[in-house]
Amino acid sequence: MGREGRVAARGGAEKGMAIVDLVLRPGTADDAAECGRICYQAFAGIAEEHAFPPDVPSPDVGVALIEGALTHPGFYGVVAELDGRIVGSNFLDERSTVVGVGPVTVDPTVQNAGVGRRLMRDVMERADERGAPGIRLVQSCYHNRSFSLYVSLGFAHRATMACVQGPPIRRAMPGYAVREATDADLGPCNDVCRQVHGVDRGGEVADALKQGTARVVEREGRVTGYATDLAFFGHAVGETVPDLQALIASAERFGGPGILVPAGDSTLLRWCLSDGLKVVQLMSLMTIGLYHRPEGAYLPSILY
Repeated sequence: MGREGRVAARGGAEKGMAIVDLVLRPGTADDAAECGRICYQAFAGIAEEHAFPPDVPSPDVGVALIEGALTHPGFYGVVAELDGRIVGSNFLDERSTVVGVGPVTVDPTVQNAGVGRRLMRDVMERADERGAPGIRLVQSCYHNRSFSLYVSLGFAHRATMACVQGPPIRRAMPGYAVREATDADLGPCNDVCRQVHGVDRGGEVADALKQGTARVVEREGRVTGYATDLAFFGHAVGETVPDLQALIASAERFGGPGILVPAGDSTLLRWCLSDGLKVVQLMSLMTIGLYHRPEGAYLPSILY
């Protein structure tokens, strides 16, 4: 019956509930309120359990996040229903060649009963049908269950990220000119991304240009790096670490929980800490399929 049909899920939910039938169907804008509530409660619950601040700080933020994904033509959304009520959702960012998973959230009343696994398999099947060469996601290191789920589904851990937040640095770096990106910068930005990652993320850059959040850094009149936003859902790439430092130092704020700095890039992370930013949590970048070890500096988004 495919991803939109009825699937059986074995296992017991919390409070002794047994899942008999789970229905997966495409998400619609009408699902935003309930899926957003679940998104908030799921993230808040696991964060509180481990004494971390939640990635989704309020129900309103959860609803806005889910509504944005449900109504964006570049995202695929799937909703899980049990006995006629929504119990979870998952999304696939299809704006670029490599696709990104998330957020995947399950109602706390039916967690640990196989719903998350079904939602993950659904988007993985979708990526396979579209011929995506690679799938990526970022998960919180403290959430051992989700890490175990992703590994069991075939994802490989590639890098640890430090989510950092703090006051804006607001400092110019001599020789590095940072400015607002224009439509003419799309090609050069894609060139830098392909140089660093082997693929571009042009769909995300195009969205950031429309939203007015994209910034580029130039050296000697040439684009050597960019950021779609200095935020949890934004990514950045640069030919060198100083290119990213210039972008970070020019930011007016760091949106959401913060920016994701590769923990293995000790030079960049140490620089961030020396300028007053603090580590909020550690996160894992995980992949299936095509993965090119970055040849340059980068900040992933929470999607990848």
